[in-house]
Amino acid sequence: MTNNPIDKHIGERIRYRRILLGLSQQRLAQQIGLTFQQIQKYEKGVNRISASRLLEIAMVLGVPINYFFADMEGDAGDGIAARPAPCGPDLPPAEMERFGDGTGRETLELVRAYYGVKDRTTRKRLLSMMRAIGESEKRPQ
Repeated sequence: MTNNPIDKHIGERIRYRRILLGLSQQRLAQQIGLTFQQIQKYEKGVNRISASRLLEIAMVLGVPINYFFADMEGDAGDGIAARPAPCGPDLPPAEMERFGDGTGRETLELVRAYYGVKDRTTRKRLLSMMRAIGESEKRPQ
């Protein structure tokens, strides 16, 4: 039996947001009265999530319910093919291979740390510094 692409997409969005917030599967499960194994099954798209459970998860993760349906492609006629939720702007295929799809743990940890800096000016300086480092890495030595 193949997983429904919508269930898989919703599971990926749950995982993405959970990691971004620094929540373990165990902690999320405790907050909604489930086992971490059930959260694993939801995140993999193996088990479907009822509307009431999805609302509970949305409340714990601090997102509106439509968050889980963002970035879906296609139409109902083709089964709605879901694509990974990027952390930043969409990247061309060559860049996706090089940098990943934006859902990797390291990327999410970086974003979480960035938004953990409360001072907006400091965040902008960090971003400028990261861009400068990236540009210097591109230059021939």
